[in-house]
Amino acid sequence: MRFAVHTLIACFSLVVATVDVSAQPMKESYPVHPDSKVKPGVPQGKVTGPFSWKSEIFPGTVRDYWVYVPSQYDPAKEACVMIVQDGLGKAKGWKVPTILDNLIHEGAVPVQIGIFVSPGVVPAPDADSQPRFNRSFEYDGMGDRYARFLIEEILPAVQKDYNLSKNPNDYLIAGSSSGAIAAFNAAWERPDHFRRVFSSVGTFVGLRGGNEFPILVRKHETKPIRIFLQDGENDLDIYGGSWWHSNLQMLSALKYSGYDVKHVWGEGGHNGKHSTAILPDALRWLWHDYPEAITAGTPLNRRTQLLIPREDWELVSEDHKFTEGPAVNEHGEVFFTDIPNSRIHKIANDGTVSVFKEKSPGANGLMFGSDGKLYACQNGSQKIVRYDADGNEEVVVEGVSSNDILILPKFGYFTDPKNKKVWMFTFDGEKREVDSGIEFPNGVIASPDQSLLTVSDTRGRFTYSYQIQLDGDLKHKQVYGHLHLPDETGQSGADGMAVDTEGRTYVTTRVGLQVLDQLGRVHVIIRKPQAAWLSNVVFAGKNGDILYVTCGDKVYRRKVNATGVTPWKAAVKPPKPRL
Repeated sequence: MRFAVHTLIACFSLVVATVDVSAQPMKESYPVHPDSKVKPGVPQGKVTGPFSWKSEIFPGTVRDYWVYVPSQYDPAKEACVMIVQDGLGKAKGWKVPTILDNLIHEGAVPVQIGIFVSPGVVPAPDADSQPRFNRSFEYDGMGDRYARFLIEEILPAVQKDYNLSKNPNDYLIAGSSSGAIAAFNAAWERPDHFRRVFSSVGTFVGLRGGNEFPILVRKHETKPIRIFLQDGENDLDIYGGSWWHSNLQMLSALKYSGYDVKHVWGEGGHNGKHSTAILPDALRWLWHDYPEAITAGTPLNRRTQLLIPREDWELVSEDHKFTEGPAVNEHGEVFFTDIPNSRIHKIANDGTVSVFKEKSPGANGLMFGSDGKLYACQNGSQKIVRYDADGNEEVVVEGVSSNDILILPKFGYFTDPKNKKVWMFTFDGEKREVDSGIEFPNGVIASPDQSLLTVSDTRGRFTYSYQIQLDGDLKHKQVYGHLHLPDETGQSGADGMAVDTEGRTYVTTRVGLQVLDQLGRVHVIIRKPQAAWLSNVVFAGKNGDILYVTCGDKVYRRKVNATGVTPWKAAVKPPKPRL
């Protein structure tokens, strides 16, 4: 099996190489870098392998990987790691073992284990069939699959024999072409494991969504990643896009968002000649201040400067089952639900967490009203209820399925995802259906001036906008807010929402807290505080400038450059939007 897998991968690499060579408009020649040559007196590391691996994350695939161990490796000390896509062939082509021998000996880079991983192949069932080559799916694909494959499968396998660091600052990941976007994507998705990236002729084009990276880099909260980019102006220009221009766009986006990025451009094509010549210098730069930790940079020119340097998510409450429904009272204090435990908690301004109400069956969405009472979607009892300051319960609406709630000065709304409906209700218990048809209506919020209603659709990619009439009816329904989606699903996971005085809408989604302007365009995506369902958000605190989010079993907060609007108070007219 090992021989067959290795042969299949070699044949596939030959096909790729043939395509690359045919695209070359010019001959390239670069001098061999001194650090790419074997030097007298420099101890040489050892490459072992190939080791065959059957993946569970990529079912049916088999592949080979090799391990480089420098002579300076000490099993008693944790070693840094360099991962190279496309296996030993790419590592040897780049002369990685020799370069690491020289740079480690010189002290220019830390002692590190090299792991050279081939793409997966699903072997053909018989001689008359083709195998399935997984390279494009694994390397060009967006999402965290490939990162998880490395973290959950390959690294633990190598860890059995070698003492690998557990610090993400100690990991460098490198690749060429599709292997380059795979390297960047692994760090992008999991900066908690990979922080240094070398990208050669990176395939940031429209093969499997990689063309979106320049936009995502601009919108997402800056991540703690250092990147070295290499490309040539005669790189590929085919159906998926222009490699050269996509790399220029990546550089522009990385600079815009404050990343620590360096680039070397040339006149070459889609091959490894230029990258081989510069790799020693690139590695020196990527490790230049080690062991100083790589941290997230600060964007300088974002139109929407919400994030405050050195302000990050802070854990407020934990050990719950599933948190939801954060609501703020007139003092800036936060109340939230733990749905499986049928419990409502209170967070005081000093951070103290207490139980406000026990036995509120299936309590989900919460919001205060102008009467000072806390309204709740008590879905376990099919009611909308309200609580006074002492937790005394009063039924407002009976016989309804509900999820999230909005309280305006004269009436309220709640969503009913089970029946795909939105309801309006009065405070004396009258209710009427005001919309139907959204696949999974979830969060509900009003614009600061209370003229527009926004409803999120967990199973879609848009939010819906309506104009609120004087009697509470809704008109002019339209898909409006355009959300970014994760690669593995067409569902945004849009849930709870909040608004600020500028008219921006904050939507909790699978990819993070997406902040839309008044025209429904995402400007910023704030990262989730943990890998869990981001269910809801509210502005709170004495000045209304602290975001509280419910995320899985925890609640977090973070101060931002924005001030929230409380729907149950008087309307606030936002500024005219920038078209």
